[in-house]
Amino acid sequence: MVPSGNVPLGLIAIFIVLLGLVFGSFLNVCISRLPKHESVVRPRSRCPQCGAAIRASDNIPLLSWAVLRGRCRSCRKPIAWRYPAVEVGLAALFLLAYLRFGLTLSGVGIMLLSFLLLGLAAMDAETMRLPDAFTFPGIVLGIVFAGLLPAPALADHLAHAGLAALGALVGALIILTIRWIYYVWRGVEGMGIGDAKLLALIAAWLGPALTLVTLFMGALSASVVGLLWIALTRRKESPMTARIPFGSFLCGAALYAIYQGQANVGWYLQFFR
Repeated sequence: MVPSGNVPLGLIAIFIVLLGLVFGSFLNVCISRLPKHESVVRPRSRCPQCGAAIRASDNIPLLSWAVLRGRCRSCRKPIAWRYPAVEVGLAALFLLAYLRFGLTLSGVGIMLLSFLLLGLAAMDAETMRLPDAFTFPGIVLGIVFAGLLPAPALADHLAHAGLAALGALVGALIILTIRWIYYVWRGVEGMGIGDAKLLALIAAWLGPALTLVTLFMGALSASVVGLLWIALTRRKESPMTARIPFGSFLCGAALYAIYQGQANVGWYLQFFR
């Protein structure tokens, strides 16, 4: 085991995983309440089916779900798989960020971005909503993060923040333009305003190149899944009118772009050399 300072890397990794589980538990509260415009602080966590308050001992991330065998202690009805899945998923994303970026500003920033993206993906998948309580603070945090990145002078920090803000604006305008074109063509709205805010968030954090990778991969994966869903369910609706949570695909594509986007950009640019 290779030490990091005086602390073994394995112990740091365990701490990061536990931190991811704790934040994953809080993220589940956000996913359940924010789309309904409810407070994430009060009331205390309750069973969504019988309304019984959840004991502190039954609210330990992942462990309580396993001990209770995925059922509410009071009514014995199943607890949705989303709860342990989000906890494990965020713990894995935290660990991946640590392994790739270390305990650095970039590593902490990517952990925060992963928290936002996983939460928005789950909320859009469940409710077709992308709450402002996540998107607006996410945009601001992306701009602040860009301004905090290493730079030789204050002017450079401000320039980085300004470029992130400009990128967020352009990202939103891209979705709004696509939305307007689709409305003129089909007479119905094809994308929500929330998708524009989400791409603005992604652009503020990732910059123009990785945002384009995100948009391309998100659109591609959403199209493939939409076509498969229509084919497998034998629905007669047109792929152009099928409703899918596009924000969830954008979030997944953004997570992909964080780790593989630069390689994709490099591969593409080699054809123009």
